[in-house]
Amino acid sequence: MLMSIDSISKSYNAFPNPPAKVLHDVTLNVDTGEAIGLVGESGSGKSTIAKCMLALIKPEEGAITYDGIDVIHARGEDLRRFRREVQMVFQDPYGSLNPRMTVEELIGEGLLIHKLEPTAAARRARVAEMMEMVGLNPNDMDRYTRSFSGGQRQRIAIARALVIRPRILVCDEPVAALDVSVQAQVINLLQDMQKKLNLAIVFVAHDLAVVRHLCEKIVVLHKGKVVEQGTREQIFDNPQMPYTQSLLAAVPVPDPVVGRARRAARRLETAN
Repeated sequence: MLMSIDSISKSYNAFPNPPAKVLHDVTLNVDTGEAIGLVGESGSGKSTIAKCMLALIKPEEGAITYDGIDVIHARGEDLRRFRREVQMVFQDPYGSLNPRMTVEELIGEGLLIHKLEPTAAARRARVAEMMEMVGLNPNDMDRYTRSFSGGQRQRIAIARALVIRPRILVCDEPVAALDVSVQAQVINLLQDMQKKLNLAIVFVAHDLAVVRHLCEKIVVLHKGKVVEQGTREQIFDNPQMPYTQSLLAAVPVPDPVVGRARRAARRLETAN
């Protein structure tokens, strides 16, 4: 088990009201090389789990363990190793990348912080290698992010996260702000990176079609609780919980005949 999340709970201050509990006793595990999808409606706690996994915020209860490291209480060298081996790709590539830095500086910053390449020439070569890997032209590394489209910026963000060779990549709705055609390119890129680098991916999303394409294991969240989890086939072909069934029923179907049949079945269920 690469990462274990054991019964974590988290509340946010809602002054002058009492604290609002957003996670309730959440448990899940991440294995090397697997892709896990966290799905649920807005406010279900998906992004809060992602932030807890990265130690950006701390839960009040429970434990998070990464490869022998107690993440909640990690300090010194343990925390430094954790920061290098667990990386994140944020939802908005326009807000997550510093517009005053060149692409080379953005992607190579982690190499500097973690002292992974001894010279500037070695860092530049590693940045060029990473840009090629994510489908960008290395000749563009001296340009600023304003010169790139949203899809290209998200590729820069992915390269920035992967350049230091992490073992877990947490993606918080990384394609939600992109056009549909660009979404497919980024999802396929993540899939390729997972296979090439034996990378574990935790993918936060509300788009079930994307999750079905990318993830082998699905965790369904509702009001801060895990209501169901299982393999892709178990969740999509045989959902057990009413909330999961309603989520799947809300997915648009391109075939009008299937769509009409589904609506008729729902009306029949409601009538009964």
